[in-house]
Amino acid sequence: MAKRQYTKDEIRKMAKEENVRFLRLMFTDLFGVIKNVEVPVSQLEKLLDNKLMFDGSSIDGFVRIEESDMYLYPDLSTWMVFPWGNEHGKIARVICEVYTPDGKPFEGDPRNNLIRVLKEMRDAGYTDFNIGPEPEFFLFKLDPETGKPTTNLNDKGSYFDLAPMDLGENCRRDIVLELENMGFDVEASHHEVAPGQHEIDFKYADALAAADNIQTFKLVVKTVARKYNLHATFMPKPLDGINGSGMHLNMSLFHDKGNAFYDEKNELQLSQEAYWFLGGLLKHARSYTAVCDPIVNSYKRLVPGFEAPVYVAWSGSNRSPLIRVPSSRGLSTRFELRSVDPSANPYLAIATVLEAGLDGIRNKIEPPKSIDRNIYRMNEEERKDSNIQDLPSTLHNALKAFEADEVMKKALGPHIYQSFLEAKGLEWASYRQEVTQWERDQYLEQY
Repeated sequence: MAKRQYTKDEIRKMAKEENVRFLRLMFTDLFGVIKNVEVPVSQLEKLLDNKLMFDGSSIDGFVRIEESDMYLYPDLSTWMVFPWGNEHGKIARVICEVYTPDGKPFEGDPRNNLIRVLKEMRDAGYTDFNIGPEPEFFLFKLDPETGKPTTNLNDKGSYFDLAPMDLGENCRRDIVLELENMGFDVEASHHEVAPGQHEIDFKYADALAAADNIQTFKLVVKTVARKYNLHATFMPKPLDGINGSGMHLNMSLFHDKGNAFYDEKNELQLSQEAYWFLGGLLKHARSYTAVCDPIVNSYKRLVPGFEAPVYVAWSGSNRSPLIRVPSSRGLSTRFELRSVDPSANPYLAIATVLEAGLDGIRNKIEPPKSIDRNIYRMNEEERKDSNIQDLPSTLHNALKAFEADEVMKKALGPHIYQSFLEAKGLEWASYRQEVTQWERDQYLEQY
């Protein structure tokens, strides 16, 4: 999705020509949830002058009530008029950064944090960090009486199935058309392995635009699904016994000479920087899992038998490890991180993996040897001999690794780091105290 830096006059002109009546000012909270302040178009000048204020104390992970005033600074390159009509006129959205009253970027804003890490990357001599996401989601039927989501799937299809098996095909096609109307370059769209599961892949972009695109994508998917009386969920594992939803991240680092990961003379045509970056990704994998798989439910997906990665390893030839090196070379040389799921806050997830990779380059961290056999078929002794670690099995274990890693603190900055740890600690404590139906079924009569 191409970004263009519009001028204020171009924004004014487009708002008038498109009959825009409302402005949706979007930003993202600590948990990756899209928030927005909607104002009438009469407030456009105020927005363009960075004078629109909102209450930051009501947003998760932001600030205390006594320091609540925050300002929304629009990124004009994200101006977009929603293609769906509105009887009261059209709605335009613009993604904003959150600033404090003294005109400084607010450290608790995930988007500001990614901008900070990208500046650090540029200071290290790199120009771009490109991300190509592969988000998956499920479509469930809505209850016709209450309008609330059920756990009833809308089809019984499987990988690459077509209608009539894939009853979500029309919905998915409509999503693709809406995305294209909004400037997305959609590369593929298909039914996934599990019933009711779908994947839509769109073209890579630089890290900040990619994170923006992921958030916009989620909004479009949920909005279009509603038109079909369906609920789209990015929950990683909504049903047991079938595959969960991932959001693989394809990543590549660039400098002024091109793709920093590519060197035709080296083994696998990967540069020394690529190997160091890979070393950093593997070294910090257990730590950034807390951010890339940030909810209790994430760890129901990261189990053997359902294609999701479970082990910290890499390969250029098989899909069982955490990191795969796709066969494309030249400008397309990239790493595919397969653990990330779509509940992740994309701004934070991308910041942590970039910081992990940069740490690898800074400290010249060599990766272990590639594992070119199916790790799922290796026994524990074989994995131990190959120095293959397990990914964390619970959010609690991931948080312990995250808290012990200074590089992760650097990746998120002290404000977000502390807020994230506190919030996720409370989430785990709440889950740990819940008595589930599974436990009652297993133990109530037996004991």
